[in-house]
Amino acid sequence: MTDQHPHCLYCERESDEVPLIALIFRGLEMWICPQHLPILIHKPAQLAELLPGAERLSPVEPEHHHQ
Repeated sequence: MTDQHPHCLYCERESDEVPLIALIFRGLEMWICPQHLPILIHKPAQLAELLPGAERLSPVEPEHHHQ
């Protein structure tokens, strides 16, 4: 999936439109924008069609702070 024009794997915007964060998964280099990084963290199964194997990633549960 390495590309001459890096783009967000979710929204497909390129680096001239938004900042991109590089990630490597299963030996493939991909990019994701900060707006869609929470999907990768909290709901990775939503990326299954775009990131093969993402459905097996465990989502991070938000911490609840009690006072």
